Amino acid sequence: MRALGIVEAARSWLGTPYRHQASVKGVGADCLGLVRGVWREVVGGEPEPVPAYRADWAEIGGEETLLAAARRWLVEIPVAWATPGDVLLFRMAPGCAVKHCGILSAVDGAEPKFIHAYWGRAVVESWLGRWWRERLAAAFTWPQAAYDNQGVAEWRR
Repeated sequence: MRALGIVEAARSWLGTPYRHQASVKGVGADCLGLVRGVWREVVGGEPEPVPAYRADWAEIGGEETLLAAARRWLVEIPVAWATPGDVLLFRMAPGCAVKHCGILSAVDGAEPKFIHAYWGRAVVESWLGRWWRERLAAAFTWPQAAYDNQGVAEWRR
């Protein structure tokens, strides 16, 4: 799957209502559910089961659960290297665990854009403005399998 295919897959989720812990296109998704759904489309079956989690899990636990899972299954890259199709992780407050994620969708225009499940709304494409950039904690690209599935030999590790 080329990066453009990843963005197209993510865009196919636009308008999916926000539903905590859900990952069903057109029915419901939270931010992790969006990335899980795109994973299923571009890589295949999910690599591990996702345990139940509360909406305030990052504030009460303090563990870097989302960041650790991303490091297990995606390929971490410097934030400055992120290109469309890459997964972005956000720390919503200083000192808190990484809690939000989305997929970078465009870097042209006035501001970059990303696709994410917006709490209380739906999967949307938003400007990656200053507020979001200040909270950007990590960036990841997809495993080679996502690219091999489409016959792209060597792209990123």
